[in-house]
Amino acid sequence: MCCWTGMMFITMISVHGVASSVTISPSLQGNRLTGKIPEVIGLMQALAVLDLSENELVGPIPPILGNLSYTGKLYLHGNKLTGPIPPELGNMSKLSYLQLNGNQLVGGIPAELGKLEQLFELNLANNNLEGPIPHNISSCTALNQFNVYGNRLSGSIPRGFQSLESLTYLDLSSNNFLGPVPAAIGDLEHLLTLDMSFNNLSGHMPEELGQLQNIASLILNNNNLRGEIPDQLTNCLSLATLNVSYNNLSGIVPPIGNFSRFSPDSQVTNVGFFIFPPPWSGPPKLVILHMDMAIHTYEDIMRITENMSEKYIIGYGASSTVYKCILKNSRPIAIKRIYTQQPHNFREFETELETVGSIRHRNLVSLHGYALTPYGNLLFYDYMENGSLWDLLHGPAKKVKLDWETRLKIAIGAAQGLAYLHHDCNPRIIHRDVKSSNILLDENFEAHLSDFGIAKSIPTAKTHASTYVLGTIGYIDPEYARTSRLNEKSDVYSFGVVLLELLTGKKAVDNESNLHQLILAKADDNTVMEAVDPEVSVTCMDLTHVRKTFQLALLCTKRYPSERPTMHEVARVLISLLPAPPAKASAALPKTIDYARFVIDKGQTQLNAQQLHPQVDNSSSDAQWFVRFREVISKNTH
Repeated sequence: MCCWTGMMFITMISVHGVASSVTISPSLQGNRLTGKIPEVIGLMQALAVLDLSENELVGPIPPILGNLSYTGKLYLHGNKLTGPIPPELGNMSKLSYLQLNGNQLVGGIPAELGKLEQLFELNLANNNLEGPIPHNISSCTALNQFNVYGNRLSGSIPRGFQSLESLTYLDLSSNNFLGPVPAAIGDLEHLLTLDMSFNNLSGHMPEELGQLQNIASLILNNNNLRGEIPDQLTNCLSLATLNVSYNNLSGIVPPIGNFSRFSPDSQVTNVGFFIFPPPWSGPPKLVILHMDMAIHTYEDIMRITENMSEKYIIGYGASSTVYKCILKNSRPIAIKRIYTQQPHNFREFETELETVGSIRHRNLVSLHGYALTPYGNLLFYDYMENGSLWDLLHGPAKKVKLDWETRLKIAIGAAQGLAYLHHDCNPRIIHRDVKSSNILLDENFEAHLSDFGIAKSIPTAKTHASTYVLGTIGYIDPEYARTSRLNEKSDVYSFGVVLLELLTGKKAVDNESNLHQLILAKADDNTVMEAVDPEVSVTCMDLTHVRKTFQLALLCTKRYPSERPTMHEVARVLISLLPAPPAKASAALPKTIDYARFVIDKGQTQLNAQQLHPQVDNSSSDAQWFVRFREVISKNTH
């Protein structure tokens, strides 16, 4: 990874100068920048975007940044910035995105931010902010997303939120807000997610919440709400996630959307996912994240599986046992029972589960719910008919032979799932443990990534081949292992190893033999094709596609993260290797990448990296790799 120093950064800024008439958008995201933000940046009137996120910057946010009146996006999240939020930021009249989350900012939210009429997203989460939310935030009428999760904010929730008619995402969770849930929230007709959990809110749930016809996620758990769940919530036909646990609610469960399968006399206090004390002090708590399980209670699950009998076991993981359970509607699900008891940080663990449960993509395994109990934690997932990719490649009873086209399809699906986590989720998600056993296959052999987003919360059994660095031996990015710095490119490295497994049929690590090192050695000898799995050789109509996939795998596993492609690029390259689809289906495929251009660009990145890191002596084999496979790079890849 490129590592800019503070001095290099200031030099770059001074090159552009104050009087530059060219619109510039420097992005220095994730470059390990240290030191303070130079005040000279505030003189760069031509800045359209300033992205200094995911670095190690310290000190205060310079008030002079308020002079950037043409800047539309300011990303300072993921640093170690301290001090208050400068009121001068309210002078950035063109600002549409302001992300200051994940720092150590203190003080209050400046009322001056209410002057930002074009503000679309305001993210102040995970800081140490105090005091109330300024009432004039309601003047930001273009606001679409507002997130102050994980601060120390207090006071009542402003009634003026009703003026934010464009709001789709509102997260006020994990603060110290008091008072009622404002009835005016019901006027936000475009609201999709409302999270006010882990506060000190009191009073009744307002019946006006039933006006939120587009609401998909309503999270009010861990407050002091009382009374009944309003019948008006039956109008919320899009509601997929409802969590009002750990309150003082009572009465019957209204037939809310997909909850309609509850019998009319079901009492809230008897329905597991609504009301239960913490799992270590009373009955187990079942949280339903998606409503195809809403008819079930924890007792139902235990009865169906005969108290998690061994006869329902379908597999073992590094930290869990997996069971198969047939629900009342005859749908099978997989239940993962975590070996450990309660996580050290229960709130963090539960928040991550709810985040993962809200994510939907055709190549990700859906988390439908979880149960936190004194006897272990249960996660409820989609059941995958064909097990894991590891089972099919390396299992003792290989039931199916995987031809080349099926393997390519699996690689594409897994790549698209990872690309979604890296580039389309907000906040982005790093998988942390990409491996063939975490790629599950449905009845059509379509790939579904599992265990994303929660690996850091689940301790691994000591007997498993894992390290204190998160991941599994054979798949761990060596740069991450060396520095303990994790980013998306660590997942890219692990995915490259999975590609090598698909190509060779060999395990990532087998009898102390490392697959990646083996392929590097064969690339040096120009004998890499000798490692191809026979099932690939006899079913692939064009072995140049296999060579290109080898090349892509080695790009993914380059030593320096900055030299590796993104998962979007990986997916597009793999799609370019598919046979030409029927005309009517081609429009549905993502745009492919010019393969020759891709490799040339990566070759230039490699050359730049060699200049930045002259001490590295293994670059010759990489250069030879490009030369030896030059003939397979098509100039017209479609």
